[in-house]
Amino acid sequence: MIDIFAKHAGLRESYDGLTATSPRNPFEVVIERPVSASVGIIEGRETLLFGTNNYLGLSQSKKAIEAAVETAETMGVGTTGSRIANGTFGLHRKLETRLAEFFRRKHCMVFSTGYQANLGTISALVNKDDVLLLDADSHASIYDGAKLSGAQVIRFRHNDPVDLEKRLARLKDHPGAKLIVAEGIYSMTGNVAPLDKFVDIKTRHGAYLMADEAHSFGVMGTHGRGVAEVQGCEDGIDFVVGTFSKSLGTVGGYCVTDHDGVDLMRLCSRPYMFTASLPPEIIAATMAALEDMQEHPELRTKLQDNAARLHAGLQKAGLKTGEHISPVVAVTLETVDQAVAFWNALLENGVYVNLSLPPATPDNRPLLRCSVMAAHSPEEIDRAIAVFGEVARHFGL
Repeated sequence: MIDIFAKHAGLRESYDGLTATSPRNPFEVVIERPVSASVGIIEGRETLLFGTNNYLGLSQSKKAIEAAVETAETMGVGTTGSRIANGTFGLHRKLETRLAEFFRRKHCMVFSTGYQANLGTISALVNKDDVLLLDADSHASIYDGAKLSGAQVIRFRHNDPVDLEKRLARLKDHPGAKLIVAEGIYSMTGNVAPLDKFVDIKTRHGAYLMADEAHSFGVMGTHGRGVAEVQGCEDGIDFVVGTFSKSLGTVGGYCVTDHDGVDLMRLCSRPYMFTASLPPEIIAATMAALEDMQEHPELRTKLQDNAARLHAGLQKAGLKTGEHISPVVAVTLETVDQAVAFWNALLENGVYVNLSLPPATPDNRPLLRCSVMAAHSPEEIDRAIAVFGEVARHFGL
C-alpha cells in the first residue's frame, strides 16, 4: 500500500528537526485558561499575552458574555443547519443588518468563519473566465479562495500601486471581470495597504476592489471601519470582508457591499451554503461586542497608543520591526534556529508571542509576531519590551 503521508516527507523532516531542538512544540502551546484579556496561564504560570489578535480585549466583554449566556439558555447552542436550509435565525439577519448599517452599505453576508468569508466571497465573485490580482503577501485564505474560484491569478508586488497598474494595463483587452484583492493591515507584518491608491487604479481600469479588513476592522478609523475609512476611500471599495475573531473577540466573518448581487452569492458561495451557520449565542455575543466597540471609541485610542509604545520600545532595544505602526508588531530575525530559541526564552520569561516561520512569512525570514491590545497596561507593555531586550542581549542581538 502507498503511504498516503509520503508526500509530506519534507514537512516531517522540518517538523522533527524543529521539535528536536526546541524544549517545547511552538505549534502546540496550550493556554490553560485566561486570567484576563492580557494574561493567561501557560505551563502553570501567569504569562503576558502578546499573540492573540484580541485587539480591543472584547473576548472578555461582560456585555458579550451575558448576551451569549442568555441566548444559549433561551435559543439553544446551535442551529444544526446551513444558511440556505434551517440555519438562518432571526439573529443572523439582525447581525447582517447591523453590520451593513455600521459599514454604511446596502448588503451584508455573515459567514461561519473569517476564512470562509474570503473563500466564499472570492469564489462567488470570479470564475475561470475572470482575473484575480492579488497582493503577493495575501493571507492563505485569499489564495485558497482563488484556487476554489478557478480564476486566473496575477500577483503584484506587496503594497505597490505602480506594479498593480502595470499588470492591470496588460489586461485591457481581457474580456473577463478583474478583481483586485488587498488587505487593510497585513497579518504577519502589520503593514498598512495604500487602499486609496488602489481605488484610483481600479477606477481607471474598470476593475473591482475587495479589501480584507480583518486586522483593521474596529482598530482603525474614527468609527472603526478600517484602513479605507482612515484613507477616505470607502466609497471606492466594492467589497469589504473581515472577521469577528479579532477586534470583536468571537468567531465568524462577513462581506459587506453596495452591489445587489448578494442574493446570488448566497446561492453560489459553497463555503456559505455547505456549512452549519454560527450558533445563536455567538451571534448574540458578536452583536454585543459590536455595541461595546461603538460605545467605547477610546479603546481604539488606547490601542494605537499601546502599539506606538511597543513599536518604539522594540526599536530602541535594537530589534528590527516594520515601518508601520499598527496593532501587529513583528520582529524580524535571520534564522529559524535563532527565532525558535528567542521565542522559547520569551515564553520562559513570561511573554507569549506568535512564532511565524517560512514559508508562511513574506520574505522567508522568521518573525516574532506581537499583537497589541487596548487591554494591555503601560506596565505590561514595558515588561514585554524589557524581556525582549534581555533575551536579545543574551543572544548577542
